Amino acid sequence: MHSAMTASPSLTVRFIKGWRRYKWSYFFIAPSMILFFIFIAYPVLQAFLFAFQKVDLRGSSWVGLKNFTDLASSKLFWATMQHTAIYAFFVVVAWIVSSMAVAALIQPLSNRVQSLFRGAFYLPNVVSIIVISLVWIWIFHPEYGFLNYLLSLVGLGPVYWLQNPDIALWAIILSTVLIVPGSGVVLYSAAIGSIPPELYEAAEVEGANAFQKWLSITIPLLKPTTLYLMVIYTIAGFQIFERVYIMTGGGPINSTMTIVQLIYQTAFSDFNYGRASAEALILFAIIASISVLQFKFLSSDVEY
Repeated sequence: MHSAMTASPSLTVRFIKGWRRYKWSYFFIAPSMILFFIFIAYPVLQAFLFAFQKVDLRGSSWVGLKNFTDLASSKLFWATMQHTAIYAFFVVVAWIVSSMAVAALIQPLSNRVQSLFRGAFYLPNVVSIIVISLVWIWIFHPEYGFLNYLLSLVGLGPVYWLQNPDIALWAIILSTVLIVPGSGVVLYSAAIGSIPPELYEAAEVEGANAFQKWLSITIPLLKPTTLYLMVIYTIAGFQIFERVYIMTGGGPINSTMTIVQLIYQTAFSDFNYGRASAEALILFAIIASISVLQFKFLSSDVEY
């Protein structure tokens, strides 16, 4: 009892001392924290509550788990989840492999040339995804598209890339994986350059060839970078919206509809905000679960 009473004044004294010492710091971060709570924390909390309500333009009423049970029986919802999962899987794998390969290829070059390549691969990141999507619409055009022109040179085509429901999703995936992500190239290049050269020298003494050194030294020591990139690429893959919205609008016959586009359509076309919030909550749970698994299997205590 006595220890509890003495601990409380001590905590109060430390709080007062901390406030006197850092009070101006709190004032400086206050505007950012206020904006965070108004535009991020509050909308997230409101969306969580909306997921258990029927919310439309006429008002709201509590419905419990009805939004979730309706989604469980919705064929469109499960189809969009399947499309999103397929897109995210292939995009994440392709981006990890391609960015790691490019970073390894430019590593033996001089610092100036490495910087040139890093900038070249990072340049598409500053281009609007809308512009990139419009370019790919032209590439996939069935009549005068560049891809069908190449196929015509060998007597094939035309292929209706974005109009055929059987291949439209794969066309969008192709348009994504062919762009090597500059962020991955930059991060992998920096990570490879920070690996101690003594490890490679010791492996050479043991008679290891280049592939063995890459497999036994480089890849394991890149696990922290791989984990980070895999998490952010997975989030980006599951949040795909602009590219699909511009290139196909979710068609044909909803064959390219993704979960974020379904959330957008449910909220702003059907004005069913409760169901849209439930869809967003499920998407958050899926991304969080996948991220936890990635941290579990790829986390490392060693960083270089």
